[in-house]
Amino acid sequence: MHIMEGFLPHPWWEIWFAASLPFVAYGVSRIGRMARERRETMPLLAVAGAFIFVLSSLKLPSVTGSCSHPTGTGIGAILFGPWITSVLSTIVLLYQALFLAHGGLSTLGANVFSMGIAGPVVGYLVYRATQRFNLYLAVFLAAALADLATYIVTSLQLALAFPAADGGVLLSLKAFAAVFAITQVPLAVIEGVVSALMFKYILQARSEVLLRLNVVSKMDLVRLQGG
Repeated sequence: MHIMEGFLPHPWWEIWFAASLPFVAYGVSRIGRMARERRETMPLLAVAGAFIFVLSSLKLPSVTGSCSHPTGTGIGAILFGPWITSVLSTIVLLYQALFLAHGGLSTLGANVFSMGIAGPVVGYLVYRATQRFNLYLAVFLAAALADLATYIVTSLQLALAFPAADGGVLLSLKAFAAVFAITQVPLAVIEGVVSALMFKYILQARSEVLLRLNVVSKMDLVRLQGG
C-alpha cells in the first residue's frame, strides 16, 4: 500500500500532507495528555506501535508503484482511538521510508492519510458500533475493515493523481482497487483473526488497562470471564 517515493505528482503529495497534518498534530497532544494522566498505558501504546510496524513491513507484490500488506492499525484504533493511532502510523511510516525503502518521504502524507487516519477511523467506528454484540467479532471486523479501508483510500489517491484518459477517476479507481483486492481481501481476514487473538491476550493480561481506556466495560469483563 505504501506509495513509493516520487510516485505522486504535484499538487497531490502536498494536498495529502496538508490533510494529514491536523490529525497527527492533535494525536501528539492526546499522547502527551495520556502520558501525564495514564502512564500505566504507555507500555501498551508501545506494543500497539510495534504491532503496526511488524504487520505493515510484510510486503507482498501488488500494483506498480505500491505493495500489499496487513496494516495493524485496527488494534491501535480500538485501544487508543484514531488520533493517537495516526501518530503511531506516522512514526512507523517515517522509519520505513528512511531505513527500509518502503514508501517515501514526499508520499508520507498520502501514506499517513490512508494507513494512519482513514483505516483507523473506520476501525474505531466499526468497533464502537458492534462491541455490544460480541467483543471478539467486533475486533475482527474493525481490524479487517480498517485494512480494507486503507487500500480503498490508497486506490482513490492513485486514481485522483492518475485518472484514466477515457473514464476518468472512477475508471482508474476501479482498476487500482481491483488489483489490490486480489491480495488484500484474504490479508484483511487474516489481520482480523490475528488482531482478535492479540486482543484476547491483552484482555487476559491487562484487563484493568482496557477498563481505564474505556475499551471494555465492567459488564463485558464479567461476561467474558464467566462471572
